[in-house]
Amino acid sequence: MPFSSAQPALIALADGTVYHGFSFGATGTVMGEVVFNTGMTGYQEVLTDPSYCGQIVTFTYPELGNTGVNPEDEESKRPQVRAAIARNLCTLPSNWRSTQSLADYLKQHNIPGVYGIDTRALTRKLRTVGAMNGAISTEILDSEELLRQLQDAPNMEGLNLVKQVTTPTLYEWSETTEAAWEFGDIKPEPGENALTVVAIDFGVKRNILRRLASYGCRVIVAPVDTPPETILSYEPDGIFLSNGPGDPSAVTEAPDILKALLEKKIPTFGICMGHQILGLSLGAKTFKLKFGHRGLNQPCGLQQRVEITSQNHGFALDADTIPKAAVEITHLNLNDHTVAGIRHKDLPLFSVQYHPEASPGPHDADYLFEKFVQAMREHKRSKLR
Repeated sequence: MPFSSAQPALIALADGTVYHGFSFGATGTVMGEVVFNTGMTGYQEVLTDPSYCGQIVTFTYPELGNTGVNPEDEESKRPQVRAAIARNLCTLPSNWRSTQSLADYLKQHNIPGVYGIDTRALTRKLRTVGAMNGAISTEILDSEELLRQLQDAPNMEGLNLVKQVTTPTLYEWSETTEAAWEFGDIKPEPGENALTVVAIDFGVKRNILRRLASYGCRVIVAPVDTPPETILSYEPDGIFLSNGPGDPSAVTEAPDILKALLEKKIPTFGICMGHQILGLSLGAKTFKLKFGHRGLNQPCGLQQRVEITSQNHGFALDADTIPKAAVEITHLNLNDHTVAGIRHKDLPLFSVQYHPEASPGPHDADYLFEKFVQAMREHKRSKLR
């Protein structure tokens, strides 16, 4: 997109750094935590991932918008980011699935974007100093004034954003991945009733629900504050804990609800925020990472087994606080050795810090859905004995 015809935009970071760029999408002023994503593809899935609620996402890939957008690649009903930052912007997408340009899509949903800045320099700043609050404006082009307003923005630590993205009511999900993305699914055995999974929604991605449904599960999605007795009324064979945004320690209602469910020894699987909430429920603590893990090529593993994973998180479980007598660490992030997976030694509970459903990303970890299904089957059979 030519710079000469574009509206100016200003980016200001909490440490006083300022970038001058150009506007795309909506106009206005927004504030949030500025982070970066290193994926070379999947920008629409990133923009619509509820885990990015409250954040301004910098894309390190040098051009955004080449393939446009389409309804099938949305991970929620609308973009969840506060804003997007790109080096270059493509306004004429070329893809047979495209129904709209990225700029028009963001404008439709009132999400601003900035292009024409050195995203490599911005990413190096965030890696060196750490993720921090920032502001984007097409209205306030005086950097001192924008920095003054930025001082009132809340920090991510202590911020409960789950309430903004969780479903307001219970609903049943039925869509699978069969239409376009089917691979390696386990269908119900002959004569077997569908396994019922209650998914507690901290900001769930649609492709997680598709994967559960593709493995033959009946999926009930529940708000974060759903009472345990309501969840148990569905007689679930499994409990799923979804991804989500913000500080997990601020989601104070979740651990107490989960503790009541854990007493029932129902198989439980957590992803990302769900992994952190499960850890908190078991007695561990979380901490904020310097700049988080957001990309499609994060290596995770333990004992010489490695998975390349899709990740999006800014907090992690503190390994020193995990109750080792009851809980085993199953995966580490091999870049910084933070905890990337746990399991209970006696109960059918496990979780990972990354995204096995991908969308976008590699499918190395899709076996975890199969593991969850097998745990539910064993639990169901044990009740019949």
